[in-house]
Amino acid sequence: MTKRASGPFDVKLIPMAPEAGAVEAAPGRMGLDKRYHGDLEATSQGQMLAVRTPVEGSAGYVAMERVSGTLHGRSGTFALQHSGTMTRGAPQLSVTVVPDSGTGGLTGLSGSMNILIEAGGKHTYDFQYTLPDAP
Repeated sequence: MTKRASGPFDVKLIPMAPEAGAVEAAPGRMGLDKRYHGDLEATSQGQMLAVRTPVEGSAGYVAMERVSGTLHGRSGTFALQHSGTMTRGAPQLSVTVVPDSGTGGLTGLSGSMNILIEAGGKHTYDFQYTLPDAP
């Protein structure tokens, strides 16, 4: 059965130096440091690669993050994979649980997460997931 978790989260983007020998147009790199609240009480660290285009409002990014905490009372870790594009201001984003990445009480976790950014920069998540019953 699919379950739902939601709540706010805080994110800090930390600029990272380009790789040695990278060309000027190389993807930008950022470290991710997140704190999830609500149904998912967790911390997360990850990395993001992003490319902007000369066209205003068009860009793309990919990211991986490792989440550690408690989801509806079950503790463990799991990984999220992001793939996002912005086409002249129209966003498209996919954030999915990496298959078989769950550990501890989150072993067997699968699902996807929607990220909402409100005016003023407030971030919230809506996580649709499945998780086997605890043994």
